[in-house]
Amino acid sequence: MKGAADMAEVLLYHHIQGLTEGVRAFADELRQDGHTVHTPDLFGGRTFGSIEEGFAFAKETGFERFRERGAVAADELSTELVYAGFSFGVTIAQRLAQTRPGARGAILMYSCIPVDEFGGVWPEGVPVQIHGKEGDEFFDEDLPAARELVGSTSDAELFVYPGDEHLFADSSLDAYDAEASALLMKRVKGFLAAR
Repeated sequence: MKGAADMAEVLLYHHIQGLTEGVRAFADELRQDGHTVHTPDLFGGRTFGSIEEGFAFAKETGFERFRERGAVAADELSTELVYAGFSFGVTIAQRLAQTRPGARGAILMYSCIPVDEFGGVWPEGVPVQIHGKEGDEFFDEDLPAARELVGSTSDAELFVYPGDEHLFADSSLDAYDAEASALLMKRVKGFLAAR
């Protein structure tokens, strides 16, 4: 059993529907294993009933404003973090994992951005997991970037699950897939245990 000092510190960014109860529950399950998990609320308490509603809100407010809020949240913490994100949150988590020195790892759920958007190469010694559904129209757009990332480093793993739900590990949404979510959680816990 690892001691408390050996547990990971995770900065987890929510998806486009906000800091939902399902995102909070995901973080709480990691906390039960002894990890410290920070869940900044980039939307100021607002949650949305659909991806489309959340996207409209973020577009109206400005995506870059939310990304800046995410970076500020990181600035208030240690540099030795595992950066994790769900979908929209991946855009923040991946950028920080690639550009902020000291990253211990990255967990990219439902999305992956081409590495050249944040400097061109994945940093050496920063392990990464990517998770998504094979029939998810949003993740399908990101699969080439995910495969390229996995091909560029021995520290990357890509996990593709059957089905087409996008936010499938959020237990508070209709897209929730209990079986796939349990497998994702098992893999994430294994990843964090090695950090």
